[in-house]
Formats: sequence, C-alpha cells, structure tokens
Amino acid sequence: MFKSITVKKSLATAVLMAGLMPCWQPSAIAKEGMWLPPSLSSQEREMKAAGLQIAIDKIYNENGTGLNNAVVLFGKGCTGEIISSKGLLLTNHHCGYSSAQALSGDGKDFFADGYWAKDFKEELPCKGLTVTFIRKIQNVTDRILQDIADTVANDIRDSIVKVRVALAEKEIAKESGYEVLIKPYFKGNEYWAAIHETFRDIRFVGFPPNGIGAFGGDEENWMWPRHTGDFSIFRVYAGADNKPADYSPDNKPYESPRHFTINTGGIKEGDFTMVYGFPGTTNEYISSFALKHVYSIADPISIEARTRKLDVWMTHMKADRNIFIKYTAKRASVANGWKKWQGEVTGLKLNNVTGKKEIYEREFTKWAAADKTMPWADDLLPRMKKAAEGVDKEKTEYQYIKEAVLGIEIVQHAAIIGKMLAVMRAGLAQDTMKDSLLSLVKAGEGFYKNYDLATDRDVFMSLMTYYLQQPPEAIPDHFKKSQAIYAGNMQRWADMVFNKSLLSNRQKLSAWATNATPADSAALITDPAWQIYDAIDNHNKQKVQPALKEYNKEMPYLERLYMKAQMAQNKNKVFYPDANLTLRLAWGKIKGLDPDGQAGYSWQTTLDEAIALDDTSKEIFTVPAKLKELHQRKDYGRWSEKGVMPLAFIATNHTTGGNSGSPVLNGKGQLIGTNFDRANEGTMSDYYFDPSRCRNISVDIRYTLFIIEKFGGAGWLIDEMDIVTK
Repeated sequence: MFKSITVKKSLATAVLMAGLMPCWQPSAIAKEGMWLPPSLSSQEREMKAAGLQIAIDKIYNENGTGLNNAVVLFGKGCTGEIISSKGLLLTNHHCGYSSAQALSGDGKDFFADGYWAKDFKEELPCKGLTVTFIRKIQNVTDRILQDIADTVANDIRDSIVKVRVALAEKEIAKESGYEVLIKPYFKGNEYWAAIHETFRDIRFVGFPPNGIGAFGGDEENWMWPRHTGDFSIFRVYAGADNKPADYSPDNKPYESPRHFTINTGGIKEGDFTMVYGFPGTTNEYISSFALKHVYSIADPISIEARTRKLDVWMTHMKADRNIFIKYTAKRASVANGWKKWQGEVTGLKLNNVTGKKEIYEREFTKWAAADKTMPWADDLLPRMKKAAEGVDKEKTEYQYIKEAVLGIEIVQHAAIIGKMLAVMRAGLAQDTMKDSLLSLVKAGEGFYKNYDLATDRDVFMSLMTYYLQQPPEAIPDHFKKSQAIYAGNMQRWADMVFNKSLLSNRQKLSAWATNATPADSAALITDPAWQIYDAIDNHNKQKVQPALKEYNKEMPYLERLYMKAQMAQNKNKVFYPDANLTLRLAWGKIKGLDPDGQAGYSWQTTLDEAIALDDTSKEIFTVPAKLKELHQRKDYGRWSEKGVMPLAFIATNHTTGGNSGSPVLNGKGQLIGTNFDRANEGTMSDYYFDPSRCRNISVDIRYTLFIIEKFGGAGWLIDEMDIVTK
C-alpha cells in the first residue's frame, strides 16, 4: 500500500494503519520503499537517524560526482556497480549467465570451470551486452500532462502523452548531449526523464564456476540461509574519447567519474545499509480484486506448468553435458520465476494481504463518499471489482496458453511459419521469395543453438497433458481432434509432431526454404507444429484477447485515478512510485531471520556452512575441490574475520527483480556486498511489504574478494580497487 512517515495519535487509526499499510516508526528496522534519487531529501532525516553518514547529495547529484555515476543498468534487467577507475564492473553470477553461455562451447565450459582473465588481453567481448549510466533524473510531469484533465479517456490521453514524450525526449537529448528515456510513475500521474549514457563494448572478466556462483541451485534459490557466491565481473570499454563505442580492439577501459570504495572492515546486525539499483516491477498499490488474479490464477498455473517443464529439462541436463550447456541459462530463468512465485503465494496468504486490502478499500470508499473535490472517486472500486471479476475466465485461459502450450519450444518457434506463409502469399518473384524465406531461416538460427529435440518432445507430452485438463470450452477444436485421433496417447501425438515438423532441425527448414515455390505453401499449412500454434493463436485472438483488451483498456484508467485519489486522501504521506526498471535507492538495516522456525535465527552465513553442505551426489551442492582445499588450510588471505570466511548476509532493504547485482552500501556509501536474492515468503513484497519477513540477500564483499584472489588467482583485479577497512 503506502508509507506513513507520521505517527497518528488516534489508537483506532494507528491499528488500522498497522494492518493496512506499511508504516514507519522511528524505532523501525525496516523501511519500505524504492525511492527516486532526486526525492531522497524526503528521507534524509530518517536515513541519518538510522545510520547514514554522508550527505544526500553524495548519493545522487547532477554534477557527475554522485554515486549514481557508479551504478549501471546491466543488460536489460540487472544492476551492476563500477568498482575501479578502469571500468571494472561487479554484478551477479546469474546476471552474467547468458554471457557465459554464449562464450562457452568448443571445449570451453565456463559453468564447470569458471573463467578468470589474467590480463586485459584475456577479457572477452560480449556481443550485444550493454550497460547504462544514469547522469540525471528530471521531473517532466508539467511538461507532459499540462492541460490534460484527469478523467480524459486513456486512449485520447495516451495519444497526447505519446507525442509530448517523444518531443520532450528529443529536446532534452539535444540540450544534454545524452540519450533520454521518459517513463510514467504513480500509474501515469507523474513523468520523469532519465538522462543516460549506454556503453556497448562490455567484456567478460571473471566468472566463478557453478559450484560457487550457483551453489545450492533451486533448493536454495529464494531462500534463507543462502551459501551462493552469486557474482561475476565484467569491464566497460570506451572509445579514445572515453565515450560509448562499438566493439574495437583499440577501445580502452572506461574511465568512470565515480566508482565505489570497498569496505572490508566487517559488518554486524543492526548496521545501516542501502541498495542502489534498477528494480524491475512492483505493484504495491494494486486493488484486492486484481491481486486475486495473481495468487489464485497466474501464480498457481505458472508454478505447475514450470514444475513440469523443469522436471523434464533437469532429467535431460543431468544425462548429457551438452544439453546442460544448452539449457542451463534457460533453466535458470524459468526456475527463478517458478521458485519466486511459490514464496509469493505463501507470503500473500500468511499476511492475509487480500483481507487487509479489502479493509483499506472500505475506508477509502468512506473517504471518497465524503470528499467533494474528486467526485469521480466515488465508484472507482466497484468499477475495478466488476472489471477484474469479469475476466477471471480469460485470465485463466491466457495463463494456460502462455505457460503450457507456448512453453513448448517448437510450438513457440512455429510463429516463424506464419511469417513464411506471408512471404509466399505476397506474390513475389521466385528469387525474391527465396531470399526472404532464407532470411527468416537465418534470423531464427539462434533458436537451434540452445535447443534439443528429444528434450522438447518430453516437455510437449507433459505440458499438453496439463493444458488438456481444462474445461472443454477452453480448448481449441484442433487439440480435441488430435486427442481423438491418437486416442489420448500423448507419446504418439508428440512423435508425429516432432518427426514431421519442418522445425525439427535447422537443416530441414533451410533445405525446404532453398527449394520452395509458391505451390509448396501446403507444407507449411500442414506442418503439425504450425497447426498447434495457429490453433492456439486463433483461440487466443478470438476467445481470450477481446475481453482482456477491454480490461487492459479500462483498468489502467481506473488505477491511475485510484492512485491519484489515494495520494489526495493521504496528503501528509510520502509515497514512492512502483518499480519500473529505473534507478532507485532502498534503505534498511542488517537484520536476521528464522524463516520457518527450523533453520534457526541468523543474519549471516559462512564458508564453513557451505562446505558442510558439500554433496558430490548432487551437482548443485558440489563444492569445487580447490575451494575445499582453501577452506581446509584456512587460506583466506586478508578477507576473513577471526578465522571465519563470511559468505552472505541479509537486511531489510525493499528489493525486487532488477535489483540483482545491485551494490549494497554502508552508511558511508561504501560497498559491503552485492544484492542477489530475497527470502522466500518475503517475495510478496512486490505487492505488500512486511518488515518482519521481507529480507534482501547479498554476497559479502569479502567473500567476493576471497574468491577472486585465492580461488580465481586474479589478484591483479584487486590491485585496481580502492579498499578500506574503516
């Protein structure tokens, strides 16, 4: 819901606020919120009281000296931090996973062996990887929304806003000399411009093997305690002018105006912390009606479908190392959401979040009825309820389509056949048609690099069985007919699809495209993978999307007004906007947790604990031999504390997806860790922040440095870092 920074005197009000909205008190150890850096002055008093020791303008400013110049959007959905004057970048192991996969192969297995560049020449270019620095964040609300009435229909409003945003981005880019991206905040009630600089030459520097960087696998993911050294190292390169440039061997390490000082002096429970990064998506102000779609429809269906897919993938990955390399990054991505949603459902139910929101909504309704300034607020909630409940069926069907049918890789890839059919029906000359078809084949070649037919065939049998459990009216006729033809024998149906489809391998598809004539379109129309895709696509477009499109048109309008009304209702509250993959700062304190009453209360894990979990019969719990040797000798260098090697710690910072890789800072703004996870039941913080359960999990920077130096033998990297102990 929203944050209170004042304590109400009325006992009744205090009880209501405690039950309905996360509220701050001076003694609190948790502070909800993902705060826009320019708005941090609203938090300064509380942050200083909690332990902040530097001025707010050191965290963010527009003159190039703020810590915002050391934080980057890594790729399209993670965070990284600059840790040297030579563009050295630290992020999570799982954020570097796809780069490691792309660079593996031809006898190189960075997941099993890790990678540590010995000098600049061994730093490997990562094709397509970018990092983005935020130079300035500017409120442009008045510029975008001037003279637009709140109740103007969204389609009209959006068309005006789109033109104004494009114009403002162009003008600000010309003024600043940087790239500009304007995004909506508070459901579209505010607009802010991120003035940024994106670098395109990023190189792979250090990557622990999975026995460190992915230790514990799915069993420990989204859990506390954690024993994962979830970090990897890259470097940003620039042209001769220190500006972004495409890859060139002549490029130089980027000279950043700011980089983080690293503090290895140790941490303790109760210490102040900050997380600076790019949280992806939250929906803290969601209605109880829309929230029900999450925990009763989307999450349960996704969990079951992904459980089936992951079971099949893991069976094949364990049996064949080549399949492991092909699927490991995909598996990690699929499993991440799968595990997170399980904790999310648990947390929402444990906290009775829907019930709390319903109580709050009743209070809002009373306020709206009494308020005379916003007459349109009176019926907002009834309209939202009617809209949400009206699409329960379509929401369910769509989730099955997305996670079950389109969770089968060959079916999802069959969309390419639709493009081929369009080419063949365009009346092109033979040579032109052939070139167009081969271009489509080439564009889809990446699919086959990380694809295994036998694995996907088994996924087909499992997911189609799950999909067909729905009521008959939710299933396209083609599926019912196929079921009847094969008498419910999923193996026979799968064999037919995977043996006969042109998509079964790259060579078959390429050979067909090379020799195709307009008369050969029948081969595409009768392709069994295409027929499944076409049937489900038509069902989705005709039976599911019309209702969802109306819902998605009406609900954002209602939610924008609901957000505006809540802010009017609570004028003395400081609101933070939902996450939208823009730069934010969260703050809290190191605080332990006993998640299930069995693991025991703790705020920190150690290498001793990881070694105790070593189990060579389980790949995810197999500790690398060299790490065991270092532990046995207690060869920790200068990074241990009283002979013990700290590994991970938890704190009360409000984080979400996108915060992976974010710098975790102490009160001096110095780096003490790298954020990588949340505790299980606390994952419902995307919708509701419970200070007793919500914890972010970070790799202790001392463990990172130990692995780099002692395990990786890459001490030359540490030589370029600024490290203090006080």
